[in-house]
Amino acid sequence: MNLELESELGATRLCAVSLPALIGRDPACDVVLPSWRIARQHASLLQRAGAVYIQDHGSLTGVQLNGKRVYDDGPLRLGDVLVLGGFKLRITGFGQEVPSRSDVAVSSLKSPLVAPEQPSFVLEEPRLTAQGEQGFFTPGQADLPVSDSELFRQEQQRLHQALLSALELERRDLSRVSDKQLEQEAFDCLGRLIQAQCAVPKHEQARLQASVCAEAVGLGPLEPLLADTSVSEIMVNHYDRVFVEQAGRLQAHPLVFSSESALRAIIDRILAPLGRRLDISSPAVDGRLADGSRFHAVLSPIAVKGTCVTIRKFPKRRLGLEDLLQTGSLSPEMAYFLQQAVQRRCNILVSGGTGTGKTTLLNVLSTCIDSGERIVTLEDAAELQLQHSNWVALESRPANAEGQGQVDIRSLLRQSLRMRPDRIVVGECRGAEAFDMLSAMNTGHEGSMGTLHANTPRDALSRLEGMVLMAGLDLPLLVVREHIARALHIIVQLSRLPDGKRLVHEIVEVTGIEAQRIQLQTLYSYRPEFGFTASGLRSEYVSPSEGQA
Repeated sequence: MNLELESELGATRLCAVSLPALIGRDPACDVVLPSWRIARQHASLLQRAGAVYIQDHGSLTGVQLNGKRVYDDGPLRLGDVLVLGGFKLRITGFGQEVPSRSDVAVSSLKSPLVAPEQPSFVLEEPRLTAQGEQGFFTPGQADLPVSDSELFRQEQQRLHQALLSALELERRDLSRVSDKQLEQEAFDCLGRLIQAQCAVPKHEQARLQASVCAEAVGLGPLEPLLADTSVSEIMVNHYDRVFVEQAGRLQAHPLVFSSESALRAIIDRILAPLGRRLDISSPAVDGRLADGSRFHAVLSPIAVKGTCVTIRKFPKRRLGLEDLLQTGSLSPEMAYFLQQAVQRRCNILVSGGTGTGKTTLLNVLSTCIDSGERIVTLEDAAELQLQHSNWVALESRPANAEGQGQVDIRSLLRQSLRMRPDRIVVGECRGAEAFDMLSAMNTGHEGSMGTLHANTPRDALSRLEGMVLMAGLDLPLLVVREHIARALHIIVQLSRLPDGKRLVHEIVEVTGIEAQRIQLQTLYSYRPEFGFTASGLRSEYVSPSEGQA
């Protein structure tokens, strides 16, 4: 059976398959379509009574026949168009007779056009456009057969090593060379290497030169992803396996690194200005990029499948409460309450799971602080971007190779008390520094804020109790709870919905201790069936009449 496969971008290829033929993203399928929208075993082409039928295997995106969703339909005719996850399969012929699978040996595709005796077909992976839409061919690489794609990767690796040897970066003082000068030198040197020897076709050499140069002296595949404002998180699970988060959804991305060594070189380039290292003695590291993005890397063999990198990006434009209102992250009443709580110097704890937007909300709440106040922020990796002129940002530091020089959050918090702060903002409480933060809130630094990982406000209090006990002061639990109840005023709970949307799930007020238990009252909450609702309970800090203004 002959098929013409077409991508959304219009690129087409021909293939011939024997029946029955399995279609999916699994490499064992007869027609392989490696897209996140294609199931491992998406559908089958079946022979019944001399005719051909299409059968959906219960896939999420389904199968369309001539524009209509089908599950088990046929017989198929010449010119019929099947759509699977964005791929179009047009039937161009059935041959003299519909062959049986047992009559034809299955072999792998080695060229764009497959003979009838080579039924198995593999299509290139999809790509993401700058707008976040799915395309179905990597630029330039879509027109290459599989063998040429592998050749492109091999040339990338060879030229990358040759370029590094030619530039001798380890012997040069790069502080005296600007980034643009280094990029131009690498580009020119690479051009000469390609002219001397290159197995890739000429029409692909410009793309090869750009990709190798970006890996050697830039950030390689990370550069376009960092420039794409629709991408909020970048996850490198392996040098050839990259995922991105767009609009709260995780998607595989075709841009990959040429080798493990290329990925390691880029990590070292990121860490060098920060004075941090990633090696066997220190196999995990936190840092930040020049644009403020949070960077985390784990070295193999701690990361079993290879070096792993996670980058959390933050909006270029500073967000305010009005931006959260536009995205439906909270109600106008909740926004007004939070604004008043900050201005009235309430101590606020922002709680939520990973990726719920705790740092973003902390940045937003800081816009409500009066410009005349002095703020000191404490973080493991500097992420907060406050819009205040009188703002001091402190960042912790790990120990060096000799185990010396460590500066933790608790030490920074003690130092910050000598800086005459009006407010102290702790990026994230993880340990014994929670006791010092609560002490600061209780001793003249009202209006301070912090974040903590927890799924509910009650869980946040339990975690906070545990962290205070980690300070090693042997305090009775009741004393710890009294300490927390006096220090904290408001807990803001964040959550992320299944569709990726982040929102303020609950705002609760700490009202004191009763029966040796910290008492909370819910002021605002979110329920899927009702949306954002107010409990009607009176707050000690913002009156109901103001909350409804």
